[in-house]
Amino acid sequence: MTDLIRSAGLSYYPDVARSVGLDPKQMMRKVRLPLAVLDKPDTPIAVTSLRRLLELSAEASGAEDFGLRLAERGGLTNFGAVGLIVREQATVSEAIEAFSRFIHVHHDGMKLDVTRNKQTVTLTLHLRGRQPTAPRQSIDMALGSIHRIIQSLFSNDWRPLEVHLHYPPPHDHKRYRDFFGCRVSFNADDDAILLSAHDMERRIPSAHPLIASYLRKRIEAIETRPASWEEKVDEVVRILLASGDCTVERVAEHLACTRRTIHRHLAASGTSFSAILDAQRADLVTQLIDDPGRPLADIATQLGFSAQSAMARWFRGRFGCTITAWRKGVRPLAKPVGVPSASAA
Repeated sequence: MTDLIRSAGLSYYPDVARSVGLDPKQMMRKVRLPLAVLDKPDTPIAVTSLRRLLELSAEASGAEDFGLRLAERGGLTNFGAVGLIVREQATVSEAIEAFSRFIHVHHDGMKLDVTRNKQTVTLTLHLRGRQPTAPRQSIDMALGSIHRIIQSLFSNDWRPLEVHLHYPPPHDHKRYRDFFGCRVSFNADDDAILLSAHDMERRIPSAHPLIASYLRKRIEAIETRPASWEEKVDEVVRILLASGDCTVERVAEHLACTRRTIHRHLAASGTSFSAILDAQRADLVTQLIDDPGRPLADIATQLGFSAQSAMARWFRGRFGCTITAWRKGVRPLAKPVGVPSASAA
């Protein structure tokens, strides 16, 4: 199953890529990542595509710390709703617990285990993947981001006790010591950050209990991430339709697979891409046509129809009335079932 991550993880990629002599658009094309996701931070993309991009960028530029450079630019804002709820917790301990609980909302395949004793708290990173361990640049980016988040809850003079990385030491040890500000052990058993237990009780001055409670309720309502192929295709289709660029080929790019793979998995689930597209179109079109100032030709284009007339035929078959009648308040008692949708361009 393809793990997904919010494209906000790429927010600073163009700047970092250019800083080491790379053309960011060219690199993204090499791994078949849609360039449009740079402007849409909530768009899901395949974790495998992001990992290939980081590894290829490090190799092409010779910057073995490429993942750390990305982490250095980012912070809580890269994690969307997860970052907001972390920021509003009363203590560092509660913030880390919230991050550990909700991180899967941002990244399907990321997990953070928190273990404690009297003196030390260990945050162990797990990145799911086809290999026994995730590629090095992905680990650097993820663990470096966690470090930056915790640092933002204190001040710039905070440092962890130790950092452990499972892979062999890089050529430049000093770069890692400078970034984390502490002893860094390589060839370790896990990828982890060790903190002082005393630090965990530090209060966060900017925290707001009412905002934290509100955000927790909101994020709990969305924390169940899509697990099946049908659910993940449905999520990507919904987002791409809203931006007016939804085809099976485009969805395949976001899931790092081929259109044949999508069709095969959906058939095994008893559905099809056209059925998912049809359902999402039906949900979105009723919102779009509620705006009388929006031209129907523009709506047809956004929903992927070849012409306004094609959308009109599909709408009548799907809803049992014309768009004009719908806008006037006509609501048939039942929608026709099993009517095929018109072809998209």
